[in-house]
Amino acid sequence: MERIEGLKWLGTAFILSGILMTNLNVYPLNIFLHGAGVVFWSIAGYITQDKPVLANFGLQIPLFAIGFSKVLFGF
Repeated sequence: MERIEGLKWLGTAFILSGILMTNLNVYPLNIFLHGAGVVFWSIAGYITQDKPVLANFGLQIPLFAIGFSKVLFGF
């Protein structure tokens, strides 16, 4: 259980850092930090079979993929 808590806290740190970077207008770092946090929370939700967490964070992954593709490939 400690590993899952660690995933959640690490994910939280990344998400909050991404939000801070957004507020400071630090682009594209904000997308990568927040996206990493979403992945950590999605993994934690999958391991614990927490459907609300998966619905929230899992559905954000495709949205961040759009942002990543725009930054990396110009789409």
